Amino acid sequence: MKKVKGRMDESILVCVYYGPNGERLIQRGCKIASMLDCPLYILTIDPKPYSEMDAEKSHYISTWKQLADAHGADAFILKDDEKRPISKVIAEVAREKHITQIILGQTAQSRWEQIAKGSIINTLLREIPFVDLHIVSVARSLRDQEGQFEKGVRAYLIQDGEQYRVIFKHTKNVLYEGIFFKDVGTDFNTGIFKFMKDKKTLQVQVVEDIVTDLTNVDMRSAFDEEEN
Repeated sequence: MKKVKGRMDESILVCVYYGPNGERLIQRGCKIASMLDCPLYILTIDPKPYSEMDAEKSHYISTWKQLADAHGADAFILKDDEKRPISKVIAEVAREKHITQIILGQTAQSRWEQIAKGSIINTLLREIPFVDLHIVSVARSLRDQEGQFEKGVRAYLIQDGEQYRVIFKHTKNVLYEGIFFKDVGTDFNTGIFKFMKDKKTLQVQVVEDIVTDLTNVDMRSAFDEEEN
């Protein structure tokens, strides 16, 4: 039986999307809900039915459900096969659950998309004007209990043949902007580059300035091959 919350005049909704930032958003929401002793809901939205999701998406959803249970969230809400605009779905859930505060991750919307289609934030402010919005940016730190990485610095990715190169000065050839975390055990620019692509936060491995592909890496095994 769940603990009865002390404050029912406040209610938190965390909106998560696929990528490493989702867990951080949930932790932020749990912290605020714990401080306020109020209900907590976690929401994710996908245009595909759950049965058609790939293994990666299914893994994220499973992880989020476990986090929701572990932190005593009142519900994990999956809106799959959803064709409506994201802002409409968030607003609907917010009204149903009497939400007073919403936590969102930093989106990868370009400036042009904001002008052409309208910002999700601005739309939500119109849809549910009396709800507080918390925007959580991409973390400038990594889960690094052994001190393997230095503090992150701003960096950029450019195309270098069939690979990518990390640079530290913005140029017209920049493909992605992000944060570079250097491995403390090397004099070279080897480590992890964290950035946003297709509205997902990715962490890719960098070896001596070079990224061979844009495959997301698990921080627990990012450097296992080097150690073997």
